[in-house]
Amino acid sequence: EVQLVESGGGLVQPGGSLRLSCAASGFTFSNYAMSWVRQAPGKGLEWVSRIEPRGDITTYGDSVKDRFIISRDNAENTLYLQMTSLQPEDTAVYYCQFTYQGSLARGQGTQVTVSS
Repeated sequence: EVQLVESGGGLVQPGGSLRLSCAASGFTFSNYAMSWVRQAPGKGLEWVSRIEPRGDITTYGDSVKDRFIISRDNAENTLYLQMTSLQPEDTAVYYCQFTYQGSLARGQGTQVTVSS
């Protein structure tokens, strides 16, 4: 069974940092590109970042470019999102996801709240 379990969210002050993790199981993690998406209160899903299977190519949404870094540890089957210079508009539930056998698989999410 494919499982994605996000962790690392929490409450942080503006300008602060957080590191999210996504533990993957039930599939060959190193074969798949992975993404982070987020959903702010009352809004739709926003794509945040993507990393290719080997970790050599990364892309970012304009709203997080130069502040967030996506990475992966294929030996540990874990995806990461290092977030810096967090702002209130980054408040959202963050999900990791990938396309598996033609369907989108997504975890349960982790809440990030940026507030003073």
